Amino acid sequence: MKKGIQFILGLAIIGLVYVVANLIYTPLSFEQQLEERNAEVIVKLKDIRAAQRAYKSKYQQFTGDFDSLINFILNDSLTMERKLVDEDDSVAMAQLKKQGKKNVETYNIAVVDTIFNPRKLTKEDIQNLRYIPHTDNKVEFILEAAHVNAGNVKVPVVECRAPYKMYLDTVEYRQNIINLIDDRVNNFNAYAGLKFGSMEGSNNEAGNWE
Repeated sequence: MKKGIQFILGLAIIGLVYVVANLIYTPLSFEQQLEERNAEVIVKLKDIRAAQRAYKSKYQQFTGDFDSLINFILNDSLTMERKLVDEDDSVAMAQLKKQGKKNVETYNIAVVDTIFNPRKLTKEDIQNLRYIPHTDNKVEFILEAAHVNAGNVKVPVVECRAPYKMYLDTVEYRQNIINLIDDRVNNFNAYAGLKFGSMEGSNNEAGNWE
């Protein structure tokens, strides 16, 4: 009888240790996944933002269509300016003035060769920009663009979003994600995920991770 009680107590202690260890491990494991996956999503959001800013510099508006944005990156060009001579070189500057020239020239450069520098994205990387990491290339970022009134002026705006529930493990960390979303929405009145820009007004395409 005594041995039986000791055996049962031993099992109870093992079970208690497991529960306590799990209570400690699960939040730490979730925080690690959150940090790692957030970092991957942010890299893509920054690349999409860089492309959107380049698109706006050429067309004076953003695009809410990934097909248009990706085609722009792969096939379009930007007009840039560069100095012809060093402005501290008085002789060269005098020669330019004598020739009736300005100390600037324009040139075209492929979008793909400039906006991601110093990184080089492959064609596949660019074609997959639309997909949120850890979704097996099945779930796209939510992308919107429009013009909104700012006083008497219409200004272009853009917003690109990735909800937490799309790229975090909702099976293993279901309750942790529920708590995270509830905290973001109800305690901070903030978007439950990562995003840049705003459809409500121009905010210089700020990211909510910044």
